[in-house]
Amino acid sequence: MKRVAIVLAVLALIAVPFATEAMGQPALLSLATRVLIYAIAAASLNFILGYGGMISFGHAAFFGVGAYTVGILFSHAGGDPLFGIIPGTKQMLITLPAAIVMSGLFAALIGALSLRTGGVQFIMITLAFAQMLFFFFVSLTPYGGEDGIIIRRTNDLLGLNMRDKTTLYFVFLAITALFFALLWRVVNSSFGAVLKGIRQNERRMAALGFAPYRYKLYAFILAGMGAGLAGALMANFLRFAIPDMMHWTKSGEFMIMVILGGVGTFFGPIFGAAAFLTLENYLAGWTEHWPLAMGAILLVVVLGTKGGISGLIDKLGGRKK
Repeated sequence: MKRVAIVLAVLALIAVPFATEAMGQPALLSLATRVLIYAIAAASLNFILGYGGMISFGHAAFFGVGAYTVGILFSHAGGDPLFGIIPGTKQMLITLPAAIVMSGLFAALIGALSLRTGGVQFIMITLAFAQMLFFFFVSLTPYGGEDGIIIRRTNDLLGLNMRDKTTLYFVFLAITALFFALLWRVVNSSFGAVLKGIRQNERRMAALGFAPYRYKLYAFILAGMGAGLAGALMANFLRFAIPDMMHWTKSGEFMIMVILGGVGTFFGPIFGAAAFLTLENYLAGWTEHWPLAMGAILLVVVLGTKGGISGLIDKLGGRKK
């Protein structure tokens, strides 16, 4: 039954461009594309939060690093090399891996220091690092400073027409599917099992011979790389990168998506991203005080369901945790 549901969901995602065109609602295709991007970012946070028990309020830092990697490489394409040695590029097959690597490096540095703490201290130090990066890019005047960096066109990919929104959607859908396939393998591997054990009882796992710090650091790096991928996709979608992408409020949005969808559930981040962006899109059209309504809805979800939207779906389907 679960496999059937997944197949139907995939078919529905494939049909989105055709459905939006038939309804005469092209804006919904852009909304669906943003959902795919934010689903990756939320899933990467859920990996360390739901499976590793690490509450990070600086996850947007890696999202922003991924976006700026694409922007900076684009700005040097056909011009002076970065640092005099690194050539710029407009090729997505290069910019996306570069964004993932750069985000992973930042995650390794921040994680190596942050994970020596725990609890509230961990939350605050990840927030502090993210804000440090935010203000660093605000002061980076060669790349636009507070106004950000403009990417005049979406990166090229294998001769495809990346200016076409339908083509862009299918490319992002394929990348999202690949990301979640890899995430599934990691979550259900021995590494994932150890990470879940550390979340439940870190001292017991240490007594069994596992090194919690090392496993948590690896997970933190993988999550940072996932967020960097999402940031790179967002930079290609919006065709600009701004410091606000790594502000603490963006980390808060990722957290809300995870909570809405269901912390520690595999498909929860997808539901959470879809719910958050859809509500934001329509509530903002009704009132400028839409965050208040969003907060009320989040409160209802947290208090009225166990496991967010995923938990509600399981309950309606007659499944028990």
